[in-house]
This record gives sequence, structure tokens and C-alpha cells, in this order.
Amino acid sequence: MHLRLVSPLRSSILANVQMSAASFRATQTLKVRPTAILGIGHSYTTSSAPHRTDGKWLSSIKSRIGKCILWGLKDSEAPEVAAILKDLAVNWREYAAGANGYLIDEKRRGLYRHPVVWGDMDSKPPFDIDILTLALGFLKYEGHVNNVVYNKWAESARMIYARNFATHIDPANAEKWNRLCTPVATGWILRSIKVDYKFPLEWPDRVSVYHKLNSVHKDSFALDVMILSEKHQRPAAKCHEEIVVYDYRAKGRAAIPPWMKDQFDTTLQLQKEAMEDAHDKMEDIERKVDEIERRVMGRAEM
Repeated sequence: MHLRLVSPLRSSILANVQMSAASFRATQTLKVRPTAILGIGHSYTTSSAPHRTDGKWLSSIKSRIGKCILWGLKDSEAPEVAAILKDLAVNWREYAAGANGYLIDEKRRGLYRHPVVWGDMDSKPPFDIDILTLALGFLKYEGHVNNVVYNKWAESARMIYARNFATHIDPANAEKWNRLCTPVATGWILRSIKVDYKFPLEWPDRVSVYHKLNSVHKDSFALDVMILSEKHQRPAAKCHEEIVVYDYRAKGRAAIPPWMKDQFDTTLQLQKEAMEDAHDKMEDIERKVDEIERRVMGRAEM
């Protein structure tokens, strides 16, 4: 039994799919796979490992799986596809952030599923609009999260990042880590922040904000930040922060202390391992989807 499309456009769509299948079979010797969106046309690109910095990898994989469902799955193939989709739904943060070297477990993450609230928005609709209608998505309006809010999220997540060392990672130096957030001893001062906006966030949504150690110097270090949209399951913004280590007692810059440097060295290694692990999982998903595409599009009825 096959899952079949039932629609007034069924004939024209299936004809388009049959053309795609014929082109796919003709290019098997070149080891290519279809990447076009059904109904717009068909283009092909050589199969390769997933890009670690590609924020649209998840949507691309889901699109390819969706086309296989549209073309027709056998009953025996449905559980395999369902398992892949469940994996993507549960572990999407690992593929969006972990594959870029961010540590996303609960002992390392910053803001997690932080709600985008109404007051974060830049502009608001007229007062006579039914708020329930707006919340249900029946009305569109021009408005997005104010650009300054992204900086606030990054700032808040960075403080959680520091406190995570005290609570979960290096409790032996918990007092020193906690003092980084206060002007009493050694602290972190933000020297600069650069924000690269990917798309405008809108209410309602939730964001998760992660920090990644980029580089470490004598008296400073750099952090990369990823702000993930839960609604879109991809980065809404990326930031780059330059942090200076400052001694409030001596009133001047200070060298990174050994207890901090040791944890930074460990963190850099864990980031590398997390990236490689996520990348291996993504390649495995790519292979599974490639195989499903070959089976579905290679059938005689296609």
C-alpha cells in the first residue's frame, strides 16, 4: 500500500514528479540528488556532507522528507521516516547549534526557551484589534523584536554561562565564578558586541541562547553567541563578543587566572567534540534520507 496524494492538482503534480524521477535515474552515475521544491522546477546538486554553519539544514532535510511522503511511501517505509522526523523534532538544537560547536546541555546552556514577550516588539497593531485573533495567527501586522533586545538576551545568557561554571562545572571555584558578575574582584567587562541579524523575530516565539568560546588571550577572550528561534528552528541572530578580564580592586585589566584558563581549555576541547558528534549524526541522517529518496524515486511507477 502506498500513501497517495488526493488533490485536484494530483495529475499535474505527479507528472512533475515523474519528470523529476526520470532525471534522477538518469543522473545516478553522477551521484547527485534532487534539491528543488516541487512545482517550481528541478535543479540538482552533488551530494555532500552537511554544512556545519548552514542554518537551513533542518528545513532542507524536512523538505526532502516531505517530498518523499508526497511521492508515495510504502507502509514499511513509514516507521523509518517517522523515526527521522522524531529525531529532528527532539534534537533540532543539536543540529542547529551543536554542529557549530555550541554546548547545549543543561549544564552549559544560557537562556533556554525564553519567551519572546509582547513588550519586546518594535511596533504594535492598532488598539482595536482583538488580541485573541492576533495570538491565533489570523492577522498579520508589521512588527518585530527590537534590535536592542538581542543584545539583552546575549548579556543575560553570558551571565548564566559564567554561573554555570560555578554551579555545574567547577564548583571548587564557585565563589570566584560568581564574583565575575559583580564589581568586587576579578570580573568580565564587555568591550564590544557585534550582532548579525538573520531574520526578524516576532511574538509569539521562544528563544534559546548559547555561548561558544571563540579564542582566549592573555587578558581577554572572545565568545560567539547563537540565538535560536523555536518557531523557526534556526538562528535568528548570531553575535560576537569581546570580553576583557578586569580587576576592580587594582582598577585595571588583569591576566586570565589559572582556574579560569583551565576551564577554558577544557571547554574548547568539548566544543570540538560536540561539533564532530553532531556532524556525524547529521551525516547519518543525510545517508538515510538519500536512501529513502533513491527507493521512492526509483520505483517503476514513478
